Amino acid sequence: MKLMRFGEPGHERPAVELSDGIRLDVSDQIPDFGPEFFACGGLERLKSIATPKLCPPLKPGPRVGPPVARPHSFIAIGLNYRKHAEETGSKIPTEPEVFVKLTSCICGPNDDIPTPRKSEKLDYEVELACVMKNRVHYLASPKDSREQIAGFLVCNDVSERGFQRSGSQWTKGKGCQNFGPLGPWLLPAEEVGDYGNLDVSLKVNGQSRQKSNTNDLIFNVDHIVWYLSQHFILEPGDVITTGTPNGVALGMNPPAWLKPGDKIETSIAKLGTQNNMVLAAK
Repeated sequence: MKLMRFGEPGHERPAVELSDGIRLDVSDQIPDFGPEFFACGGLERLKSIATPKLCPPLKPGPRVGPPVARPHSFIAIGLNYRKHAEETGSKIPTEPEVFVKLTSCICGPNDDIPTPRKSEKLDYEVELACVMKNRVHYLASPKDSREQIAGFLVCNDVSERGFQRSGSQWTKGKGCQNFGPLGPWLLPAEEVGDYGNLDVSLKVNGQSRQKSNTNDLIFNVDHIVWYLSQHFILEPGDVITTGTPNGVALGMNPPAWLKPGDKIETSIAKLGTQNNMVLAAK
């Protein structure tokens, strides 16, 4: 079962896509796929109510929104593929490199990405992201992480490298408008299977830029969730994006920065494909 949200920004309605491809509007049963949904065992409840008898078919045509409502936190891991660290001239990290993206940058999987004012170094990053199911703090070991994860989804960690590198913190280069496309769907963890072996890829204007597999992560998902829990309280619905492989514009010679009119296609096996267009700065 794929969890999706449809409608205009700020007015999305929750829906599911069943294994036979039928899409159901579950908004009469579930208010939204937000923190409260995950905290109250919403995934288990959804299994019993997401049926054609209880939920009407989704009407075709609405915009696809991010599959989860705005979380409390949007946490990211940097330099988590060895070749990506090397292409950026960075040292291989000995522990996860943690930063945050503003939750206001989250957008739908097919929304346009406006170029920020004064941007000259706009970049892309395909990443596997997960959503937390439970409130956790101080997990005993990485083995305990699996049961804390609600599901997985595609993330494009859009970045403005000039903004990112103009100070000691990365935040202002990571949280601009629509710098966090999520979706098109959230797939429950038990349906993903081995999330340590998923192909990830990204194309710009049809040209392959990134192609790798999550088995190349320096720190795998379970380790990341455990590690973060040693420092923060992770809340239900929180989104964690786990790092990008090599092939970013920053690592090319010369860098092939995104420009207005570029079309980005971001994919992960089982989790779908995003299609975003870059717009000129207003």
